[in-house]
Amino acid sequence: MLAILNKEINSFFSSPIGYLVIGIFLVVCGLFLFVFTGDYNILDNGFADVKPFFDLAPWIFIFLIPAITMKSFSEEKRQGTMELLLTRPIGFTQLVLGKYFGALILVILSILPSILYVITIHQLGSPVGNFDLGATLGSYLGLIFLGGCYTAIGIFASSLSQNQIIAFIIAVFLCFLSYFAFEGLGDLDLFGSTNYGAEYLGISFHYQSISRGVIDTRDLIYFLSFIVFFLKLTQLRLIAIQKNS
Repeated sequence: MLAILNKEINSFFSSPIGYLVIGIFLVVCGLFLFVFTGDYNILDNGFADVKPFFDLAPWIFIFLIPAITMKSFSEEKRQGTMELLLTRPIGFTQLVLGKYFGALILVILSILPSILYVITIHQLGSPVGNFDLGATLGSYLGLIFLGGCYTAIGIFASSLSQNQIIAFIIAVFLCFLSYFAFEGLGDLDLFGSTNYGAEYLGISFHYQSISRGVIDTRDLIYFLSFIVFFLKLTQLRLIAIQKNS
């Protein structure tokens, strides 16, 4: 697994991809939080709070993370190295985990510089430091888990097609569906009382829950189960590819 992990990290930072991902995330967030007027602008809110950043990040990640993961297996298929990769003396689990953690590390690295926003809000508070630190730490934990879920979806989508654009579109659709669809289904109340609890199946509910600064084991179990589910689907997909090759 470590060999695959090192290969993935080197591939990200031996090309402009890794630096572009981190730069794009920070620039887009910075523009919405401090430049563009709107609901996400921290300065327009009139009080020191980084909540707009954590409300905005899931939207950016829906497009950014699939762009990171779309080449994970699609590139191997396109270059014809997939069969060689599958015959290496490593298990499918190690292969999937290596690809997964390689992409997830890049996602976490893109999050870390956003601590600058927290420092800025800390200084803008009146008095200085007047903001909810517990909720901020909880939100960062939730954002990392959210990134983990999107990454697992992206890795799975990449195993479905050798075309990176198709893998990107599938991943964006699944990420959007997983984050917003269940919450929307619960709000619609199409089936009366049978709709109760539909929002609990979506990422959004658990992300918002953990962002309040209270660590609930139910949220942790949900995130971990979600990640394992999609990684298992990826493993089964690779097994099917090997059998058909």
